Amino acid sequence: MFTGIVTDVGEVVSVKEDGGRRFLIKTLYDLETIELGASICCSGACMTVVRLVNDLGNGGGFEVDVSYESLSKTTMGNWKEGTLVNLERSLSLGDELGGHIVSGHVDGVGRIVSIEDDGMSQRFTFAPPADLLPYIAQKGSVAIDGVSLTVNEVNAETFGVNLIPHTISVTSLRQLEAGALVNIEIDMLARYVARQMEFRQA
Repeated sequence: MFTGIVTDVGEVVSVKEDGGRRFLIKTLYDLETIELGASICCSGACMTVVRLVNDLGNGGGFEVDVSYESLSKTTMGNWKEGTLVNLERSLSLGDELGGHIVSGHVDGVGRIVSIEDDGMSQRFTFAPPADLLPYIAQKGSVAIDGVSLTVNEVNAETFGVNLIPHTISVTSLRQLEAGALVNIEIDMLARYVARQMEFRQA
């Protein structure tokens, strides 16, 4: 489990085809605190560390194996050398829950429709897959590329969030432009409420 609070922005430094893809992601995390098999949320997708690499210049890195299924259901199929990746390590008991509960299971890939200045922040407008819109509510939570955000508006086909300069500067969202694809995870609470409503209507 995760909170959607990014604690490092990693960088893809190599991509290998190996029955899927193996990504080597550079990070400033202390590798001595990461065990093989640990879960790290990589731009919204929970990945398992399969190898640690110490000698990457300023910092080390870790490798994750990604199946063709995950490549087809997330933006990871578009990752290449130089891609920035939001990183968050899994929760431990007693950790502060600063965002909202995030599972690291991507529900769909959306597209950035526009990015506009809005006072001291920037308004990002996203077009999600149509089947996800019923789970996105004004003032509710959503995870975009693993970042916990508050929904400010929802329309027939899009929703908008406002990002303050700090959030943009400490996440990979700073590399994105209109037209870019993003991983979306809907709020877990919304998922279960919708499921209960299905039973009531049956």
